[in-house]
Parts: sequence; structure tokens; C-alpha cells
Amino acid sequence: MNSDLRDAIKFILISTVLLTLLVITFLAGFGLAYLLAGSGRLPTWSPTVLPTVAPPETPLSPPTPTNEDEQTFQVFWEVWGLIQQNYYGELPSMQEVTYAAIQGMMSALGDEYSAFFEPQAAAIMREDATGEFEGIGAFVDLDEEGKVLVVEVFENSPAEEAGLQAQDRILEVDGVSVVGLTLYEAIHLIRGPAGSQVTLLIEREGFEPFEVTVTRARLEVPVTESEMRDDGIGYIRLYDFSTATASSRVESDLEELLSHNPRGLILDLRGNPGGMLDQAINVADLFISDGTVAVERWKGGEEVFKAHPGDIGEEIPLVVLVDGGSASASEIVAGALQDRGRAILIGETTFGKGVVQRVFTLDDGSELWITAARWFTPNNRAIHKVGLTPDIVVPWPEDAEEGVDPQLDRAVEYLLTGE
Repeated sequence: MNSDLRDAIKFILISTVLLTLLVITFLAGFGLAYLLAGSGRLPTWSPTVLPTVAPPETPLSPPTPTNEDEQTFQVFWEVWGLIQQNYYGELPSMQEVTYAAIQGMMSALGDEYSAFFEPQAAAIMREDATGEFEGIGAFVDLDEEGKVLVVEVFENSPAEEAGLQAQDRILEVDGVSVVGLTLYEAIHLIRGPAGSQVTLLIEREGFEPFEVTVTRARLEVPVTESEMRDDGIGYIRLYDFSTATASSRVESDLEELLSHNPRGLILDLRGNPGGMLDQAINVADLFISDGTVAVERWKGGEEVFKAHPGDIGEEIPLVVLVDGGSASASEIVAGALQDRGRAILIGETTFGKGVVQRVFTLDDGSELWITAARWFTPNNRAIHKVGLTPDIVVPWPEDAEEGVDPQLDRAVEYLLTGE
């Protein structure tokens, strides 16, 4: 094997700092919820450098391997050599072997939040973090059979106009089967420039498979929804913190609601998987006049995030709805508002993700996410694997009828009666 190639792969596998550091940021999202066909509920990514770290002036160099490292690593080449000599079948490329080895290294950490994303997946995440995308406008996931499942269709989207429905399964994209592909590979095929068309083979219960042609468009990732209720209560639902506009959208919705002089506000963080740490701090700051919002600690240091006075949401009576799907950045906001006595939490115990990831963008466009810090509430509570307990616990009934929301009803009751 070419010695340069051998050295290159050794560099990747031994080094704890991989390739050139292009971007540093911190993430507060929790894992892969589900993605969009053209955008996505993805592990969150941000181009913003937070004040806790700064890019190095020169690229980082890998540590010098010890003799023990060299001897241990030699087993890798021994195995690869035996595979090349004896495997009866088509061998993977060295790029595939390298990526697989990196995935194995990440798995060895035993940390579900440290991860490696190949260039295609990383590119999807970077595009989605902008808040806009070109695609059909539908949330998708993989079902247990490896089929692309339509989870939700955007209102007024090309997907809705073409007749796609939740629970549809996409079998082919422009004649190419997507069954068995990764979710990223399938989304890559479904995406395309605004104005172009894509033909999908759809499987729908009770029907024979049929084709649907969708004209792609440029769309916005849904981040919030809000309404002024008939009972005089304002309502904002924040779906996630994964775009750099999350806090500004909450502020915009809040400004509109405040123009109607609401009796109180409900901030709904149920099912919100988290996202960017800075967006969580900014959202909490909208409702807190001063003092600590959260504390982030890493090896050798910490950062205390403070609120700033003068925001528009500092006086309005406030309830925050949470559940087991409220994670990380959602818990930063909820924990800050609870500890500071600014709001009460209603619902169910939150997910419990109190770690933060540092993101490295590599030379080939792939990304490495490494758990590098933990965060704590203003009262120094560590919520990792514990979560936040609501002030008023309202379990979601297993037999709840469609359209019935006992947690929301309890929040309204509290704001109207104070009890």
C-alpha cells in the first residue's frame, strides 16, 4: 500500500485532533430526532463562535504516538492486509474504511453525543442551520423497515400541494430506490434547486404504490408558531433552537403578542430537542432582567452566562410547558426561568441532557462532534440524565382524545387564577 496513504490514515486514527480545525462552536441539541426532505430536525450546528473558545492561529498538530500506540495500531494494518488477501468479494474503498474506522473510534468513547458525520450529512446540517432550504417541505424519518417515512407535511408547501400526507412512505426518488439507504442519502436525492421537479414513488396504506411529482421550492424551516387566544393568553411554541434565528423569531412573536396586552404567556417547549447554546441563552434573556442564566464548565475553566436588562418579556406572567422530549437547550431555558423564579414549569420531567458538544469541520467537509463541556442551572443544578421536574406535574394521558391538551389547559388555568 502507498506509504503516504498509510500515513494519512494513521494520522486520522491515532490523532485526537483530526485534520485542520476550521470551525469551533458549541451545541446543546440531543441527537437525531428526525429530518426534513430538504431541511431537517438534525443534530444542531452553528457557524457562530461562542465567547468560550476561539479558533487557533495555526492548525493544530496531532500528538506524537507512543511506541505502544504504534504497536497497537499495527493490528489494524495486519487485519486490513488479511482482508485484502482473503476476502472473497468487493473491497470497500480506503475512504470507506477510514470513515468506518473513525466511527468505530467514536463508538469506543461510549458517549452517545460524540459523533462523526460524513461530508454529505454534514452539508445537510450546515444548510438546515441557516433556517432556509430548497426541497419539498416535509419532515421525514426512517421506519423500522428502512423506508423513508413522511412524519409531517409543511402547510402551503410543495409537498402539501402535491398531495403528500403524513405516514406516506417514499420508495423511490426519480426511479432510484431509497429503501435501505441512510436518511442522509435519501434526503440528498429528494433535495434539489427551487423550481426543479422530483418524482416520488409513494406507498400509502390502502393504495397501490403511485407516483407523485413535486416542484421543489425555497422554504423556511418552521421554528415557531404563535397565537393570541380568545381567553387573553398569548401562546408561543418553539420547535427547536437549531437555527441562528430561533431567539429573534421568539422575540418577534412575543412583540406581536404583547401588542394585544395578553394576561399572560405560555412558552411551549414540549418535544423541543434543543439546539444552539447561544440561542438558548438569548431566549432565556428575553424573560430575565439580570443575573445568571446558565453556567458552562469544561476542563480547566467555566463561563457564566448573564442576562441583560431591557428585554420586552421581563414582566409578563409566564408558564413554560415541558415534557420528556424537552432537551438540552430547552432545559437551559426552562431551568433558568425556574431557578430565577421567573416562570413555573408545567408538564412532565424533561429529557436530561446537560452536556455540550464542540464541533470540528474537517478538510473533506465532514464534521466531528466531541462532548467538551457540561452546563448547570443558575442554582448550580446538574440536570444530565436527571432532567427538570415541573412545578406542576401533569402527565399526558395514554387515552387522550385528539385535540385535547390537559397540559396546555392547566397552564391557562394557572395564568388566569394564579393557582
